[in-house]
Amino acid sequence: MNLPSMRLEMRAAVAHLTFTQGERGNPIDGAFCADIRAVSIELAARPAVRAILVTAEGRSFSVGGDINAFTADLDALPAKVTGWAGDLHDGIARLQRLNAPMVAAVHGVCAGGMTAFVAGADVVLASDKARFVSAYTGIGYSCDAGASIMLSRRLGHARAKRFLLLGEALDAQAALAAGLADEVTAAEDLAARAGALAARLAAGPSFAYGEIKRLFQTVDHQPLEAQLALEAASIARSAATADARAALTAFSNKERPTFAGR
Repeated sequence: MNLPSMRLEMRAAVAHLTFTQGERGNPIDGAFCADIRAVSIELAARPAVRAILVTAEGRSFSVGGDINAFTADLDALPAKVTGWAGDLHDGIARLQRLNAPMVAAVHGVCAGGMTAFVAGADVVLASDKARFVSAYTGIGYSCDAGASIMLSRRLGHARAKRFLLLGEALDAQAALAAGLADEVTAAEDLAARAGALAARLAAGPSFAYGEIKRLFQTVDHQPLEAQLALEAASIARSAATADARAALTAFSNKERPTFAGR
């Protein structure tokens, strides 16, 4: 699936999503937002996809919003931004609902809405040369792409708010310490490490992964008893899967379990 700003390739059970406008810094513009929505629809229709690996071409992972597109017609910009955000947010929401875990492999600059997008990944791997930049308030903007949600989940509410208000930039080690990155690796090892992790997740219990992802989407706003009820229903659904039954049998026989993703 080749789109104007990205490429989606299926390699076994791993979907490789690559941002392909490296010469432009992989900016977020109308085409990018529409492409994310299209990719999310495609992935939602492919139950065989059991992990998603997000990478980018070029020196930067993404420079964030496309300033040239913003300044082309300032009077029309509010309506344009509303349309772009609608596509982007629809795509992000759909990706969050998938069973397949998402791994982001970040190199170079990752700014603005792309920092928010990356924060929504289930695992964030960063090159030791990566740099995460808030960027929004520097151009007088609030935030989008789930920044208020995803950054709060990773950094905590107070730290996320400070990151956005002060337009902070975090190098790889600072992002690791803050929780924005899960692991930092040498630039030359990033692709191999990310590929290995995505393959490991793709070989795991996909339904259980999806249930865990969805439970963490409700944990911040459900009362204890309600969240416990959701967990009980979730683990019951997991217990009914072929993967869980096969894994229990394997463990009882002192064998290594294998998962078919169902």
